[in-house]
Amino acid sequence: MSELVGPVEILLVEDNPFDAELTMRALKSHHLTNSIYWVTDGQEAIDFLFCQGRFANRPPHPVLKLVLLDIKLPKLDGTEVLKILKSHEETRFIPVVMLTSSTEEADLLESYNLGVNSYIVKPVEFEQFMKTVSDAGLYWTVVNRLPDGAPGNEGE
Repeated sequence: MSELVGPVEILLVEDNPFDAELTMRALKSHHLTNSIYWVTDGQEAIDFLFCQGRFANRPPHPVLKLVLLDIKLPKLDGTEVLKILKSHEETRFIPVVMLTSSTEEADLLESYNLGVNSYIVKPVEFEQFMKTVSDAGLYWTVVNRLPDGAPGNEGE
C-alpha cells in the first residue's frame, strides 16, 4: 500500500492486489496523476474519503479528481460506498468509475441508480486492461469538467 505523500488525486478501491498494481501502472505510465492512493476494502474507502479512522489526520483538500471503485469488496461493497459518497455534499461531485469484473445487469443498473459516472468491466487481456484504464483516467482527470463551484473545482 502506498504512503500518503502530498495531495491525492485518485483513490483506487480494489481488493485484488494484481488488478490494483495493473491499474496503478496504467495510470502512472501515462502520467495521468501525481498521486494515487490504494485501499483494499469499502470501509477503508469511507474512512479515507471522510478523513476518519486511521485517516483522521489526512487533509481533506484538495478534493479527489476520481474514485476507481470495485463492486465486490470486503466489509462494505462498492455500491454501499457509492451510495454514501453520493449522499454527502462534500463528496457527491467526485467522479466515480466502477472498475469491476461484474457483468451482472443488476450491478450495472444499481450503480447508475446510485449515481456512478461510468461503469467499466475490467478487460481480461493485459494490453486491453492497460488501455481501458489509461483511457478512463485520461477522460476523468484531464478532459472531464465539474460545475463551477463544485468541491474539487474551486479556482479552476
